[in-house]
Parts: sequence; structure tokens; C-alpha cells
Amino acid sequence: MALLSDRLKAVAKMITPGLTVADIGCDHAYLPIYLAKENISPHIIACDINTGPVNRAKDNVVDVDLSEKIEVRQGDGLSAVSAGEVSSVVIAGMGGKLMMKILSEGSMVLDGVEEIIMEPQSDVGPLRHFLQDKGYRIISESMVCEDDKFYPVIKAKHGTMDWDREIYFRYGKILLREEDPVLHEFLVLEKQTLGNLLKELSVNEDIPHVFVRMEEIKTDLALNADALHLVSEPGLFEVTRNLK
Repeated sequence: MALLSDRLKAVAKMITPGLTVADIGCDHAYLPIYLAKENISPHIIACDINTGPVNRAKDNVVDVDLSEKIEVRQGDGLSAVSAGEVSSVVIAGMGGKLMMKILSEGSMVLDGVEEIIMEPQSDVGPLRHFLQDKGYRIISESMVCEDDKFYPVIKAKHGTMDWDREIYFRYGKILLREEDPVLHEFLVLEKQTLGNLLKELSVNEDIPHVFVRMEEIKTDLALNADALHLVSEPGLFEVTRNLK
């Protein structure tokens, strides 16, 4: 059995011990197996839409003799989970747009859960906007770098959230407030990438669509600079509340 990746360990760390869990998009069921072995969750429902991952997950669960603690089900999103079956929902390893679709379509199941743990691999800002708009409150965030890729992990509960700056949605208000060192590393690399792209595009800045893209990158660089300032200077978060 493969060792759990740093990315999935960060997800596991977010889960409240003792809660029943649904892992949506379970793939090989490595996370459910870890949760069961470490006694983090007494019962886990591992779900995947595809037959191949479901079969591999079933085999892996049997191999480690955890069939009594882990159920493997095939289904699209939360369709294989009934309302009231679980208290914690994990959605990891997919894009933010797909996560928003799963959250929208599974609202009846989610009404009764205590927490949702998400690890989006794209569209992170839109996902944070979605959570606020749909009555969720982000209570914890972390970021992991694995194989030169950066993965944010978000924990949300039902409740009111009133984030009022785009920089919070783009990079995570909690990560900024906590001056997260992995976020700092991400911001430094993002600044370099955006700067290089702006330089490359500048040779064709007279072309209308190129000019528009350059303006978008300049906006991104401004947000990046504000975020870097916050995570680089201890204690500035509350002082710099007027950021746009």
C-alpha cells in the first residue's frame, strides 16, 4: 500500500476526529484507509464515479482488512450518499468548478453535515466566492507544496462569511492572516511567472486582445504584491484592511 502523500495528509489533518466521513472522488481509497488505520474516523464511505477506481479501492480495502470500516460506492458526486449518513465530507483532487457542481447537486446531503474539506486544484478564488454566496464559512486553510505544485486545503462549515476584499478570495484570508510560509513561496513564484509573461506579451502590446491580457496580468500582479506585503511583514494584516 502506497504511503499517503503530503497533500492528502494535509486533507486528513483538517478532518475532525470521530466524525463519519464521505470521501468524494476516492480514487484508490488511500485517504479512507489512512483515516481508518489512524482511528480518525469510525466509518468512511469512499465514492468515485468511475468503475476502475471503485474496483481498485475495493481491492485495497480488502487487502488491509478494513471492509467493516470502509464502504466503497460508485456514484456521481454525492449521489451515492444519503442524507444523515456522514458528518464530514471530503472533496479532493479535482478542479474548483467540478467541486462547485458537486456541492450544488449534493445540497440535500450537505445540509446535515458538520464540515466540508476541499482541496481544489484550480479555480480556488471562485470556489471561495461560491462558499460565501451559498452560506458556508471557511474556518481553516492550509497550503502544501508537493512535486513543485501548490495545493490549498479549505475547511468550511455552514454559517455566514463576509469577506470583503478580492485578495481574500484569491489567496485565502486565513492564509494571509497567518502569514503562511507555503503561501509566501507560492506568491514569490507567481510574481516571477506573471512578470515573465507580461514581458513576453509586451512585444505585441498593440494587438487589442494582447493589450487586454496585459491589463489582466497587471491586475494580478497588483494583488500579488499586496499579498506578498501582508505575508512578508509580521502584524500587517489588520493594519492593511484597506486593500482593494
